[in-house]
Amino acid sequence: MTGVSRDGEAKPATAARIYDYYLGGTHNFPADREAAEAMLQVLPLGPQLAKTNRAFLRRAVRYLAESGVDQFLDIGSGIPTEGNVHEIVQQVDSEARVVYVDIDPVAVAESLEFLEGNQLATVVNGDLRDPQSILSHSQVAAMLDFNRPIGLLLGAVLHFVSDDEVAYDAVEQLRAALVPGSCLLVSHATADEVPHDQDELDVAHDIYRRKTATPLGLRTRSQIERFFTGLDLVEPGVVWLPLWRPAPDDPQYFADDPKLSAGLGGVGRIP
Repeated sequence: MTGVSRDGEAKPATAARIYDYYLGGTHNFPADREAAEAMLQVLPLGPQLAKTNRAFLRRAVRYLAESGVDQFLDIGSGIPTEGNVHEIVQQVDSEARVVYVDIDPVAVAESLEFLEGNQLATVVNGDLRDPQSILSHSQVAAMLDFNRPIGLLLGAVLHFVSDDEVAYDAVEQLRAALVPGSCLLVSHATADEVPHDQDELDVAHDIYRRKTATPLGLRTRSQIERFFTGLDLVEPGVVWLPLWRPAPDDPQYFADDPKLSAGLGGVGRIP
């Protein structure tokens, strides 16, 4: 089943709009809501997982902005609804610049509307698996100065690049374009140490695979840490999402058992 966009064109479910639905957003179609609800039947913590990841993103980008980073490249951004990167960093530095990148053209179109009037934030259509097309994009080059530190944000996107060789190569190419002092942020889904029913995971994965065109691949802690090889990890390192510099206003869904967040996150600085 597909959703229908405002122009009447049929649209399949996408990860970006399922995520938006779990966050309580309105930028989603019937197909996205159907897929999201089907997965909730076997994995009911979907919205809590999404909100926990978003809370990590907020804390981490605020840390980067307060540390002096004033340029951000957010790849796999989805739809930058309330509380997203540009709002957070521009509260710290009104001149901070943000480029969002997403593979979903509908998410890009919705984002352009949301960002209208903000001259220091934009969004482009791009694929993490083709990093050079992102780095050479005219709008990216116009907005960001690659001779100065940049915050590269890969929040909850690398698990949608299931081929390890492609994922590591893409991150390596992106990192190579950044000067010392730049930072890499990663959050990534994992099943490591997470108590789960494998049958339920398999069912949820099958639902996701059938209803979207985006592959999904979990990685282990060591595989996730590999993205930070050669970087200076910011304390507390690569940890369960609720444990990365928690704040009083964080959602408390997994406070008693952080590994139930099923996600690891960290920030590394290029020396």
